[in-house]
Amino acid sequence: MNNEPLIGVNVLVKGTTNGTVTDIDGKYSISAPSGSTLSFTYVGFTAQLIKVTQNVINVTLKEDSKTLNEVVVVGYGSMTRKDVTSSITTVKADKLNTGVYTDPGQLLQGKVPGLTIVQSSDPTSGTASISLRGASSLRSGAAMEPYYVVDGIPGMSLNLVAPEDIESIDVLRDASATAIYGSKAANGVIVITTKKGSKTDRTSVSYSGYVGFDNIAKRLDMMSASDLKSYAAANNITLPNDKGYNTNWNDEVLRTAVSHNHNVSINGGNERSSYNASMSYLNKEGIVRGTEFERFSGRAYVQTKCLNDRLTLAFNVNAAQSKGKTVSSNKDGQSVFDAMNYYSPLLPTKNEDGSWYNYTSVNQYFNPLSMIYEDSYETIKKVLQGTGKATLQINKDLAWNLNLSYENEQTNNNNYNTIQSQIVNTHGNAYRGTAEKTKKVMETYFNYDHTFANVHKLGLMAGYSYEQTDDNNGFGLNVYDFYSDATSYYRLDYANKMDMSGISGYQMEPLRMISFYGRLNYSYNSKYMLQATFRRDGSSAFGKNNRWGTFPSASLAWRMSEEKFIKDLNIFDDLKFRVGYGVSGNSLGFGAFQAIQTYGPSGWFTYTDANGNSSLYRTIAAQSNANLDLKWERTAMLNLGLDFTFFGGRLGGTIEYYDKRTSDLIHPYSVSTNRYPYGWMYANVGDIDNKGIELTINATPISTKKFTWDTSLNLSHNKNNVKSISNSDYSVAYIAAGDPEIAGYSSNAQVERIMEGHPLGTFYTYEWAGYNSDGVSVFYKHDPETGARTGETTKDPVDTDRTITGCAQPKLNLGWTNNFKYKNWSLDMFFTGVFGNKIYNATREQYSNVSFVTEGRNVLKSVATEQRATDVQSQAPSDRWLENGDYLRLSTLSLGYSFGKLGNWVNSLKVYATCNNLFTITGYSGRDPEINLGGLEPGIDRRTNYYPRTRTFMLGVNVNF
Repeated sequence: MNNEPLIGVNVLVKGTTNGTVTDIDGKYSISAPSGSTLSFTYVGFTAQLIKVTQNVINVTLKEDSKTLNEVVVVGYGSMTRKDVTSSITTVKADKLNTGVYTDPGQLLQGKVPGLTIVQSSDPTSGTASISLRGASSLRSGAAMEPYYVVDGIPGMSLNLVAPEDIESIDVLRDASATAIYGSKAANGVIVITTKKGSKTDRTSVSYSGYVGFDNIAKRLDMMSASDLKSYAAANNITLPNDKGYNTNWNDEVLRTAVSHNHNVSINGGNERSSYNASMSYLNKEGIVRGTEFERFSGRAYVQTKCLNDRLTLAFNVNAAQSKGKTVSSNKDGQSVFDAMNYYSPLLPTKNEDGSWYNYTSVNQYFNPLSMIYEDSYETIKKVLQGTGKATLQINKDLAWNLNLSYENEQTNNNNYNTIQSQIVNTHGNAYRGTAEKTKKVMETYFNYDHTFANVHKLGLMAGYSYEQTDDNNGFGLNVYDFYSDATSYYRLDYANKMDMSGISGYQMEPLRMISFYGRLNYSYNSKYMLQATFRRDGSSAFGKNNRWGTFPSASLAWRMSEEKFIKDLNIFDDLKFRVGYGVSGNSLGFGAFQAIQTYGPSGWFTYTDANGNSSLYRTIAAQSNANLDLKWERTAMLNLGLDFTFFGGRLGGTIEYYDKRTSDLIHPYSVSTNRYPYGWMYANVGDIDNKGIELTINATPISTKKFTWDTSLNLSHNKNNVKSISNSDYSVAYIAAGDPEIAGYSSNAQVERIMEGHPLGTFYTYEWAGYNSDGVSVFYKHDPETGARTGETTKDPVDTDRTITGCAQPKLNLGWTNNFKYKNWSLDMFFTGVFGNKIYNATREQYSNVSFVTEGRNVLKSVATEQRATDVQSQAPSDRWLENGDYLRLSTLSLGYSFGKLGNWVNSLKVYATCNNLFTITGYSGRDPEINLGGLEPGIDRRTNYYPRTRTFMLGVNVNF
């Protein structure tokens, strides 16, 4: 750069291992015979090959603009990295997470600053939660998640995407980038690009596969049979169900789970045509017996040019079928994940006749093995999608694009509770339900790109789209009382009784959206850049008075490194400042009927005709109110960014600041039935703010001819604040949230409150003050007017004794990747971390209840040393159960070896071994500190639906022929 000496340039005699590196002055010395070739390579610069013809060879390396000219996918087009004015993070396939993963969301954990992803080890659930730059909705589920675009098709099902088929993922993080997707982009947009064919005039076949072994990472330390007996004897307790056994229920329920995955792809082509086809198979066992996931998927892509290469046609067919099996995870003790801990080790698994042991003297008490083997829950999902794309190059600057997509998704739920079931006492119970979703998308747009006088680069895009989704088209039926379990749920007509209330109320929900959109890009010599976008959406989902919305954005960028006064500093390889502002909407997770008046079945009445004959008829009642003014939530975001690169590309990064403000939040509010037919109304009321700072550092600390170390660190901080949840028409003091599901404390049990002036996930509980003279927990009393402590304590606290005791929102999220390469060896280490958050350990609270021992349940071993046998108030929701949630985890450790080309038939071969969740540094006493951070109830460690976190060991191979 600017004729400065480069330190550490690799100098190698081509075809040999004879090499050296340049010193601090850029000098080198090497023995090389005349006529040989020297190779000069350095990170951030273009490699050079020079033939040895003299003793002194001086070389000037040219900057490699590959990174700056990297193509970044944006809405309805692409651009080079150097011309990007928005906040966009690109993750290539080789940088995605490695593991036994079932959906693309899991591949991104820790890779993108501001993108918070919580993993789940449940083979049927995929990603537990995902959010970008903080929660900004009062609705859960899809309303909290980013919008997905796959190969340019918006809203495509992720069930169709096998991780092995992904080429890259672009995360559009700020509103100036996402506003082009309008009313569905408030939570960010994740753009997935799959692999396409090559242009090498040859066909290549690739295979990738692995086998994985999962075991539980950490068990709860429950009492053994001897522990229970010792504790009972020491506290003068009579155990009601001591049958003399010593059963370890965790051992009975859990297993070493074996998973395997296989992907075969074929790709090839030439300059005019290319193709890619792949087949994938995944079989993933869960560590809890009775849980597993199986998926077949396939895709076929072909692209060709015609009309003198002016017209490009591309066709893609994707198909997938999956089957997931799981176990009961209901409340009231009907959860295998709960029963494997609460069921007494003093009891046997089976009776002498081979039937499952059943102790009926305790309420909500079920043998976990009985639930695994007698209660089955199966979901089969089939997805088929076809897309067609056409691009007509009208002239060298103007192109017309047409995208067509049709997607069909069918879901079948099949449940069966046998005659021996302990949780459903109907002498056999079968449920079958099916639902279908179809989606049709048509988008057409023009792209105009022209460079004037070699420095003025202008890009224009204008388009139109039509989207129709018909969801929830299905039915379901529940029958019971069977003579035999032989036919399971396959013959519903064999049942003696049908449950009319068990007929599923599926109702097809048609949604239509029409959109007009456009974008302007201008770049002056890649130094000054401007981008402006506009989108107008019309949706049938919202009230008649507000079915259209406008979503604009604008952003500017200044590549300061192109200015002479910056170049003269001889510090930066690239330096760019960005500022952007935009508005996007959130209509995700919103049904077709929530803005209109609806009625539905509410019960039964007996009708007697004139002849005295009686019949049952349905009663119909209002189920929702109409709100003609209901509209989508709107998020406005200001984003400031600084991109920088030093030392020939060996050190670079990005600093981002954002201010994200969401208004018109949709939430149900109580209304008077004197005025409305129904007691609740969906309305636009609330406001939520998110402000944050994000830092990304990419570096190559070491780069020699044999050894390279690349590292990438991203840190993000987000501050969430609920500005309002009320207005003049709809008003609440707070919204209660976060039921920890504690037995015996169901009244007013919520441990979180959504309140104005505080973040989502604010814990609002009693404050534990220790024990009174009777050994019973007491809590600080608070003044009902001021909320301050009065100095008194009570064992029977009331609602006004609650106060803010912590927050589930982390202050810092971390992702740290390290890639080491030595010759043909590679070692990858990936760390994730969360700091500054609180976790409500409801699991410890539940299993620390000393009265459970008297009832015949099991408890934590720590009860003997940390609890008092006289404490009948330990289960009260208090800060006693709040813990620091900080952790640093080595999420992935992977060791690989590349054999390179083998003979004339193997082009490349790599074998690797990977461990996921190798270790975690944390002070949290629960099973795992990686607790759900998304939705309206973050930071609660519940027991009923928590799938135990696993540690995975994998062996894999990638080979290309």
